[in-house]
Amino acid sequence: MRIRGYAPLTPCWVELASADPARAAQFYGELFGWESAGDRFKLGGRAVAGLTRSGATRPDGWLTHLSTPDLEETLEQVALSGGVCVSDPADAHGGRRAIVADPAGAVIGLWEPDDFAGAQAGGEPGTMSWPELITDDPSAAALFYGSAFGWLLRHDFGVGEWLNQAHDAIAGLASGYRGAWWRAAFQVEDIQATADLCERLGGALLAEPAEAGLSEFAELRDPFGARFTVAAPLHRPVELTVSLGSLGGLPAFE
Repeated sequence: MRIRGYAPLTPCWVELASADPARAAQFYGELFGWESAGDRFKLGGRAVAGLTRSGATRPDGWLTHLSTPDLEETLEQVALSGGVCVSDPADAHGGRRAIVADPAGAVIGLWEPDDFAGAQAGGEPGTMSWPELITDDPSAAALFYGSAFGWLLRHDFGVGEWLNQAHDAIAGLASGYRGAWWRAAFQVEDIQATADLCERLGGALLAEPAEAGLSEFAELRDPFGARFTVAAPLHRPVELTVSLGSLGGLPAFE
C-alpha cells in the first residue's frame, strides 16, 4: 500500500546506521527483497527505510523517526518533559532531523518533512511495522511520552499500545530490563522462514517466534549487531453460528 503522508508525532521512517553500509545493504536486500538506492532502501521503487554510516552521534542500529510539522516546537516540548536532544536539528535528504532520548535513555528520531514525508509503502511484507518501546518502567514512560507527544498508553490484547492524540494505535510497549530502547519492526509473510533465512545470512534469532495480541513476532539480529523485530498478522478462523430460532419474521420452508 502506497503512503503519501503521516499524522503529526506518529512513526514515519526508520533508518539503519552501520559501520559497513555496503554489507548491510546486501544482507537486508537478501532478507527483505530490498533494493539499495544510495541512502535509502526501496521496495518496488518505493522508499521503505534509510541507510547511513554510523558515527559519534549515530551508533550502529535501527532508529525509528516520528513525523513533526515543527521540529523546534517538538524539541522544546521534549526538553520540558525531561528528555534530551542527542543530535541537533540538521538538514537531511528530503527534510530536517533531530535525535532525542527519553529520561530512561531510549533514543528516537524526529523528522520534519520537506519533500519527503517518510516511508512510501506500508501494510505489506518488507515494510516498516509496529515499533515498540522496550522499558522496565512503563509508568515513567507513560508520563514522558504523554507530556512530550500527547500519547496515551493503554493495555489491550495483553500488550501495551501507544495512542496518538487522534486515539489511533501507533506503536507498542513491551516490558524489558537493563534500560530502555526503541525496537524497529518489519512486516514479513512468514516469521519462521524469515528467521531461518536471517541465520543462513549470518544473523541470529534472539527470541523464538511468539504471539502477542493480533500478531506473531520474532526478534532477530543482523550480522553486524543491529537488533530488530519481524512481525506477521495472525490469521485465525472465525466461526459464526446462527440460530434459526433467532431469525424471526423469515418465511417458513416446507
